[in-house]
Parts: sequence; C-alpha cells; structure tokens
Amino acid sequence: MPNKPDQMTGFAPVYKGSLYYEVAGSGQPLLLIHAGVADCSMWDAQMDEFSRSHRVIRYDTRGFGQSRTETTQFSNRQDIIDLFKHLGVEKAGIIGISRGGQIAIDFTLEHPEFVSALVPVAAGISGFDYQPGDNQQARLEIELFNHMDELWEKKAWDELTDLQVRVWADGPSQPEGRAPAAIRDYMRKIVRASFDRQDGQATPQPLEPPAIKRLSEIQQPTLILVGEYDSTGELAAADELECQIPLSRKVGIPGAAHMIPMERPELFNEVVLGFLKEVL
Repeated sequence: MPNKPDQMTGFAPVYKGSLYYEVAGSGQPLLLIHAGVADCSMWDAQMDEFSRSHRVIRYDTRGFGQSRTETTQFSNRQDIIDLFKHLGVEKAGIIGISRGGQIAIDFTLEHPEFVSALVPVAAGISGFDYQPGDNQQARLEIELFNHMDELWEKKAWDELTDLQVRVWADGPSQPEGRAPAAIRDYMRKIVRASFDRQDGQATPQPLEPPAIKRLSEIQQPTLILVGEYDSTGELAAADELECQIPLSRKVGIPGAAHMIPMERPELFNEVVLGFLKEVL
C-alpha cells in the first residue's frame, strides 16, 4: 500500500513483539481482524470500499503475516489496546472473522469502552462447547476435524493444508474445489507458510470467564454474518450470538462458506456498510 496522506503502514510495539498494520481513509475508525487461515491481506476487497467513509485499520495478529513475536504468553485483547494507543484510536467498530471474530467478541467484553459496533463473521465463541447432532453432516464434520488433528500430530503439513482449504474455503458439506481458485490458492499459500514460521511461540491468554457466559453483557449494536455452506458448529455459534446479544441481528450469506469477505465481497461490503451507516 503506497503511503498517501490518509494511508500508512507500520509496526506497533506490543509486549515482546510487534504488529504489522495498514491504515487507509479517514472518519470513524474500523478495525479488521483476519481469520486464522489468513493474514490481513484477506481484506483487500474491503480496504478501498470501507476507507471511502471510515478510517480502516487492518493488522496481522501476533504469529501471523508480518507481525513478530518472542516466545511468550500474551493477550490478543491487550495487543489491540497497544495498537490503538500507537495509532491514537479511542473507539472503533470491530469486524472479525473466524478466530478474528472470537478475538473481536472477547475484546468487546473486556474493553467495551473502545468498541462502537461489533461485526462477528463466521465467528468462534470462547467457551462454546458445541455438541453436533447425530446426522450425516455432523458425522462428516467430526471425521474431517479428527483427521485435521491427526495430521497436526503427524506434522503432515501439506496434507493438513489441503484439508483446511477444503473445509474452510469450499465448506465441509461441499465438493472439493467449489470455492473460486483464487481463494483456494490464497489460503493454501498462507496456511502452508504458517507451519514454517521462524519467530517465537506465542501462547494466547484466554478470556476469563469465557464469552459464552457473558454475551448478554455486549451492549454495542452487533451484526452477525454466517455463510450458507459453513460448518454446523459455525452456524450454531451464529445462532447463539443472535440469541444472547441484545442489540444483534443475524444475516445469512448465500453461496458462501467460511471466508465470506473474500467469496462474496460485494454483498459483504453492502451489508456491513449499510449496518455501519445505520448504527454509527
């Protein structure tokens, strides 16, 4: 990203590490938190569009992309506070997908004064103990996730990468190769590279008590997004968020699995910007 008056890149100092960030636009701040199978570049289709009306910040979470860490325990929530202090942000709308969605929810609970609106996308929920039903789809997903664990134990990184792309790009219930090749190739590159990182091992400190016991505390307007082809666990998590967060509404995105901002960028941008215009 070239540096213009309203664009910049840099590194924010955090406890025993540094976070790579990019900023574009002006106006009310928005923070974009990427998925665990991506880095901040996954938001390419949002940066230009969102920065027309907002000051948009995207960053690589610790252990991902260009961010760096020593071997340490750390808090993703504190990392965001340190990033905000570095950039002079007092309050922001928070958009997070998957693991980034869980971080966004946890951050909102721990530091509500910094959050103006919340958009969890295909989000995890800390402490959520999803129990799949006894049906063919649930059994298929259990088999896929167990196989992921086996490949992780074997350090079979190439096979694990292919399986993660199949589950999170295509959708666990969908044929392999359903998602656009550009998304599959992007995820394969990012996921495979993550297994060869050379910096330290960072252990995130969980939110206590976890979010699942505290969702009713969230008072910010909240837009919950989930893809039609995502896993049954993610669909159940979206239902849980809608049920427990008072000022929330859920929108299902047709024809998409987990990576909604990449797979359906025009629809994603339209829905999110419409929500932000309404609540901010």
